[in-house]
Amino acid sequence: MISQLTGNERVLAAFTFLILLCLGLAMAAAGRGDLIGTHGWVITFSATAGAVALLRAYDAPEPSATRLSEYYDEPSKVGIILTLIWGVIGMLVGVWVAALLAWPELTINAAWASFGRLRPVHTSGVIFGFGGNALIATSFHVLQRTTRARLPDQFSPWFVLLGYNLFCVLAASGYLMGITQSKEYAEPEWYADIWLVVVWVVYFSIYIRTLLRRKEPHIYVANWYYMAFILVVALLHIINNLAVPISFGHAKSYSLFSGVQDAMTQWWYGHNAVAFFLTAGFLGMMYYYLPKRAGRPIYSYRTSIISFWGITFMYMWAGSHHLHYTALPHWVQSLGMAFSVVLLVPSWASAGNALLTLNGAWHKVRDDAVLRFMMLAAIFYGLATFEGSFMAIRAVNSLSHYTDWTIGHVHAGALGWVAMITYGSLYALTPWLWKRPALYSAKLVEWHFWLALSGTIVYVFAMWNSGVIQGLMWRTYNDSGTLSYSFVDSLVAMHPYYIARTFGGLLFLSGAVIALYNIVMTIRSPVPVSSESASDIPLGLRPATPVAQAGE
Repeated sequence: MISQLTGNERVLAAFTFLILLCLGLAMAAAGRGDLIGTHGWVITFSATAGAVALLRAYDAPEPSATRLSEYYDEPSKVGIILTLIWGVIGMLVGVWVAALLAWPELTINAAWASFGRLRPVHTSGVIFGFGGNALIATSFHVLQRTTRARLPDQFSPWFVLLGYNLFCVLAASGYLMGITQSKEYAEPEWYADIWLVVVWVVYFSIYIRTLLRRKEPHIYVANWYYMAFILVVALLHIINNLAVPISFGHAKSYSLFSGVQDAMTQWWYGHNAVAFFLTAGFLGMMYYYLPKRAGRPIYSYRTSIISFWGITFMYMWAGSHHLHYTALPHWVQSLGMAFSVVLLVPSWASAGNALLTLNGAWHKVRDDAVLRFMMLAAIFYGLATFEGSFMAIRAVNSLSHYTDWTIGHVHAGALGWVAMITYGSLYALTPWLWKRPALYSAKLVEWHFWLALSGTIVYVFAMWNSGVIQGLMWRTYNDSGTLSYSFVDSLVAMHPYYIARTFGGLLFLSGAVIALYNIVMTIRSPVPVSSESASDIPLGLRPATPVAQAGE
């Protein structure tokens, strides 16, 4: 990695590590009596490790000028490995907390192992560790191929990738220590939030600088989705995390918002984190890798653009449907409900566009498990978006809210849509980047597919049943007008479904382990003599046509 940097970039890297080292030591010194001091030492250790690696290769020869005729894929390669590792970690903790709900007596007598601390490790590990690294790795790859332009430099992609993973480590370790803002999907405290803003600004600048240098005049639709993901997530993150720390030597901070304003800001952020982190970014992934793998153009390029603007506009208004029957003004609740229902149109447009792209290639879906992952992701995306719009209706929400139905809905999207399109894309991308003719084992991909599908179905159906039963038990009254069931009665009724959820999660985790093994073995397999593929033709020899063109 260091030998790939130019002399000026090595100086910039040294300066960056020096700043991080000073910040880490300052945090460690100022936070001697606070948990922020521990994170100061984490930052100090990370900066020191990076500085040592830099110094060991600092005098290596500068990279050849011929590098500019090739794409810069090393950050994407490391990003793929980090994606798979975070996936296994996040899903392993998810199975752990699911087991605790089924068998509470299995808990460890330690504060860090409590459900309240492990649960955000699971959600952040899967969403930000697994999903975020997948988006960064694939976006760098897609950006270069669809613009026919190399990334603008070698330093900033590494800064984004490694800086983002430093944020993920700070977040996960902070949860285990008890550092949290207690905001869904936004638990890290103020100093980690500031660091993420710095990383994210550099990430967006990479996109803009590459697009300005593009040799392909058309900006392919996948890049629109990736840019929306980067830009809107930055907006959401900054506004929702506006807070005042007790002092620069304390991890604890207090939000600038309070009461119902805080709730509205949080769910404006929370729902749009789903919209732009877990939807827009992965739609960008789908719009590139599915047509490439299928060997078919997008069914309707015009529909993909219309869907983009529909999703971008309508999702921003839908967050208030999380606050039905609360102190939030009724008109704001109704606004969120209306936009959530209308949102079904652009969402289904993308799902339908993906499935119709496979017209003429269904025989490949039958024979190719990688393409089957992508096809299944499109189906689950359509199902999850329909369910989300349906659950946003106030009458339905009165039954579903606070129940396991919501958990089932979230995991239909997370497992069925996000994880499936990610694994399909990584399986397609790995042989291209490492110049291998195929994956190590097609049979292992089949195993992974059926384990993932089985685990998702078991998990989601268990939570659908559990949630509906919960909602009905909580609102059943006897003749005297009192509740027929106590809360403990509902917990007893949920027990078999919680066992089923744990089993479903275990199946999905098994598939994630298989994926990690299969991709690592693919990377370790010998490179064939003739390994150049169409995806890796040098920049100067590439035709000026887009990778995937409109179907009309």
